[in-house]
Amino acid sequence: MLSFDSDGVGIAYSDEGEGEPILLIHGFASNVAANWGDVGWIGALAAAGRRVIALDNRGHGQSEKLYDPSCYGAPSMAEDARRLLDHLGIARADVMGYSMGARLSLAAAMMAPERFPLLILGGIGAKQFETHLRTDAMAQAMETADPESIENPLFRSFRGFADEQGEDRMALAALSRAQDAPFERSTLSALSMPVLVVAGARDELAGDPEQLARAVPDGRAVTLPGCDHFSAIPHVLFKAAVFDFLDGTLE
Repeated sequence: MLSFDSDGVGIAYSDEGEGEPILLIHGFASNVAANWGDVGWIGALAAAGRRVIALDNRGHGQSEKLYDPSCYGAPSMAEDARRLLDHLGIARADVMGYSMGARLSLAAAMMAPERFPLLILGGIGAKQFETHLRTDAMAQAMETADPESIENPLFRSFRGFADEQGEDRMALAALSRAQDAPFERSTLSALSMPVLVVAGARDELAGDPEQLARAVPDGRAVTLPGCDHFSAIPHVLFKAAVFDFLDGTLE
């Protein structure tokens, strides 16, 4: 992994392949390797002739760990992604995010729409119009010494995933306390680039991807049958939808 300084925060990133750039932004409690490398995304995109850039979000992976909730939130974390493109001298790049990374992708696109020709949003849907689900209960799940004491199955799954990845739970707890407002349909309607929204049919965290896709002028949605929030990431149908979208053949 390489690294750069994002306004005083050390951000780790990878940069592989050649061709048109695509920026990958991972989800909460994950990292570049777990979200994109180990499940084949980076290799597949590079093999398709893309320059694949992926960052460990602040508080994750090999990036700097921060323990104050005010250091997180979508505006700050989306700026890390924009600054990475600046660091690499890239004026425009497609962007694909998953879960929290999809929220950050949307935030980045709304802040600087001229930088992102198209968006791929995985693991989110209609619930982005509701109050964000990373409540204090998620922070408490990260802080507890006994993961078996976590009653909520979703929070218990995220805690187990964080432990599997060796993530810094106290940094994740701080991030969880940085509350972002839900997206407004009227705001998303200003996005003019093509947008693909993909979520599993059993992904209760995301909600219906069709409703989110309808909120942007050039949006389309794909629902992955049988998939939940975690199993959708490596699914062959997810990759098929993304490559069809990148090729301009997804109706």
